[in-house]
Amino acid sequence: MSEAENPAVTEVAGDVDQLSLDANYKPPPQKTINEILEADKEDESLRRYKEALLGGAASGANLIVEPNDPRKVIVKKLALVVEGMADKELDLTGDLTKLKEQKFKIKEGVQYKIRIDFIVQREIVHGLKYVQKTYRKGIPVDTMTHMVGSYGPKVEIQSYTTPQEEAPSGLLYRGDYSISSNFTDDDKNVHLKWEWKNEICKDW
Repeated sequence: MSEAENPAVTEVAGDVDQLSLDANYKPPPQKTINEILEADKEDESLRRYKEALLGGAASGANLIVEPNDPRKVIVKKLALVVEGMADKELDLTGDLTKLKEQKFKIKEGVQYKIRIDFIVQREIVHGLKYVQKTYRKGIPVDTMTHMVGSYGPKVEIQSYTTPQEEAPSGLLYRGDYSISSNFTDDDKNVHLKWEWKNEICKDW
């Protein structure tokens, strides 16, 4: 569940001002890797910075990690991260419909984070967002948007970890929750959408 006081988490459920802000937001124009490399190319320090930022893509060629996958963003895994415990992971590369059959058990009141592992290939992706909607018995109880950022292509898996959150506690909050997750960007491209479940328990 999200923490309202955390500035890195945007609560959108029932927040008219935030919805208005989102509607008025205009993402900056996208630029290709070549366009970025050509801009200010006479500035040596800026050139080195861009090469460090873009990694293998700084050659100007489209960096392709998985040739048989046409997507620019390939979401690999979601992990539930709790300090002192092994990560609980969801494989997002297979049959996503089967994720509904799995369930993360979360101890009430525990502090946790969510990590998403992904690959960016072919081009820079601008304004990645992770949107998560939580339902209980079909009723929406929480919606939050995490601004992930812009990423250049890399051979290595890249990751984003959400700010720390606290699971609800108390008898009324125990039970099953259905979650709809969406990895999107400024241009409203849906890179992956999946549904999964967790259960708030008295203990692990």
